[in-house]
Amino acid sequence: MPYNIYCDESCHLEHDNSDIMVLGAMSCCASEKAKINEEVRKIKMKNGLDSHFEIKWTKVSESKVAFYEELINYFFDNPSLAYRGLVAKNKSQLDHKLFNQSDYDLWYYKMYFLLLDPIIIPNEEYRIFIDIKDTNGGPRTSKLHDVLCNNIYDFKQEVVKDIKQINSKESEILQIADLLNGLLAYYNRGFFQDGTGNIGKKLLVENVLARNIDLDINTAKNEPKFNLFIWKPRRNANV
Repeated sequence: MPYNIYCDESCHLEHDNSDIMVLGAMSCCASEKAKINEEVRKIKMKNGLDSHFEIKWTKVSESKVAFYEELINYFFDNPSLAYRGLVAKNKSQLDHKLFNQSDYDLWYYKMYFLLLDPIIIPNEEYRIFIDIKDTNGGPRTSKLHDVLCNNIYDFKQEVVKDIKQINSKESEILQIADLLNGLLAYYNRGFFQDGTGNIGKKLLVENVLARNIDLDINTAKNEPKFNLFIWKPRRNANV
């Protein structure tokens, strides 16, 4: 069965004043894509927004919290959508030499591999869409395609058919991935716990926590709906 996977990144640059990076992947059956995008557009219009309004975590505010809560509820209520998030902590403690990796970019590929590998099943077909972030995205997506395919001996690229960049404005599904990524980054950077800041964002975190989801620990690797992996650098290569 063909699947689409929509990927987004938060705090992904090496020097961006954040000690964490969040990668997220929202997957669905390819045949459901158009229906999901249309339903999300209807939620936008129901809440008085233009159907082309771009959903982004940075836009969350107390005045729009009902809209964003409805989106989160839509995700959890829709059996066609599944999310896997990876939170990489302590970026400042990375020791590339110790782990035989040339630089930050190679570590970045490793994290993307850890994000996507558990949700790619060799007897299915996947097309992966990654949000355009910067001018380095093209070579990165090509390299990531090679790494994912080689790991499952998909040398003819019959499983992972394609990886390409798209603008998040083109996909409501990718926009929801951005929303959940932002939520994870907000929580793991301590903004939720410090008792100050954006009330709307805090209410969205509470929405997720109320579902008995622990944002501090890994879920089971095969958790089908909201799958979470917390990565931390090890202190030495022999651990």
